[in-house]
Amino acid sequence: MTASAAPSQPSFEALIARISALHPKRIDLSLDRMRGLMERLDHPERKLPPVIHVAGTNGKGSTVAYLRAILEASGLRVHVFTSPYLVRLNECYRLGAKGGGKLVGDDELRETFEHCERINAGNPITIFEMETAVAFCLFAKHPADVALLEVGLGGRLDSTNVVETPLAAVITPVSMDHMEFLGDNLTAIAGEKAAIIKRKVPVVCAEQAPEAMAVIEAEANRMRAPLHAAGQQWHVGVERGRLVYQDERGLMDLAAPKLFGRHQFDNAGLAIATLRAIDTFKLSIAAYEAGIVNAEWPARMQRLVSGSLVCQGPQGSEVWLDGGHNAEGGRVAAAALGDLEERVSRPLVVIAGMMANKDANAFLANFAGLTRHIIAVPVPGRDNGMAPDKLADAARALGMRVEIASGVDAALQRLATLAYEVPPRILITGSLYLAGPVLAANGTPPA
Repeated sequence: MTASAAPSQPSFEALIARISALHPKRIDLSLDRMRGLMERLDHPERKLPPVIHVAGTNGKGSTVAYLRAILEASGLRVHVFTSPYLVRLNECYRLGAKGGGKLVGDDELRETFEHCERINAGNPITIFEMETAVAFCLFAKHPADVALLEVGLGGRLDSTNVVETPLAAVITPVSMDHMEFLGDNLTAIAGEKAAIIKRKVPVVCAEQAPEAMAVIEAEANRMRAPLHAAGQQWHVGVERGRLVYQDERGLMDLAAPKLFGRHQFDNAGLAIATLRAIDTFKLSIAAYEAGIVNAEWPARMQRLVSGSLVCQGPQGSEVWLDGGHNAEGGRVAAAALGDLEERVSRPLVVIAGMMANKDANAFLANFAGLTRHIIAVPVPGRDNGMAPDKLADAARALGMRVEIASGVDAALQRLATLAYEVPPRILITGSLYLAGPVLAANGTPPA
């Protein structure tokens, strides 16, 4: 008689689907459910290493990437929680270790989800709240010197905001996005972001529109939180292609970021300002420079130089990938493309796919002066993606020549049939939910 095989584990997708069914709404901002779960889990959020909390509309992930790279260059162990993931859920959880952290393994991630699910005992909970609880449990379990937490949406009612006393609150540029949840004007949205500011905890913010800055200043004053604002307490600029940072403690002349685009100098400056405002880790100039030069963050003006998808496009073309999805994200991507055009001129084609709740007209308007060729594609596997014909209508209204393709691969194959005197520059953009499948299909997922 042969021994029966051990029962196979249910797929991780089935586990996530089961948890998602506990609260079917994709987004329902509240701290009540999270606080209840934290209590049942014996408050892992109070057992974390010192926390740097990052909110804002654009640039959160890149700023976190610079923070991590600088701290790791100084030999520190850094936990990181970011969202959304591009290809695998593991990307959201980086566990700090000497010599550099690593993404959480499949088995430990599953075990921690199952533990949180068991303790939650069927109570209503959103999937992002559960993902955040998993981060807190993982980070409380593994020793580290610092934890970086990226806000998922907004700030005031985001599940990460149960952390009571972080080392610093960081606010990246605030712009119009997620208006259905955060408000239909910049003042309201800034109020949601500024609510991560805690009493007497340093707040470090990027350059903001005046109405957003007024809200942040008022909240910092109310909470008696020292404010370190770009253009006031610190400055960052580009001189001779290098990053020059200055505050009351002096000036740093550093190499340019590896991440491409003028906005990356601002994101790097925000990370530097944060670490100097905290002044806990006594970092060297060499650590700052190594972090700025080595930071990586996929799908943010990322050049794809090889891979299955790249090979399907016109020979010799440049292929860039950016997950920008709102008007400001489009602006910084277009500015980066403008810089590329000044260096080496090429015809530009934009392959775009967006989610249905985004303002396609405001996003695409940024590219109207750079290209008249847009190819609209669906976002794979997303029932709340924008129909390509609706995206195409927005491009036509801007005077652009528009095609519709069944996917990014089909768009690249179509471009490969066209006769170009100079191989084109191709930007794939519009959503991180498009960028993830592109990286997967190209065979270049985040490591």
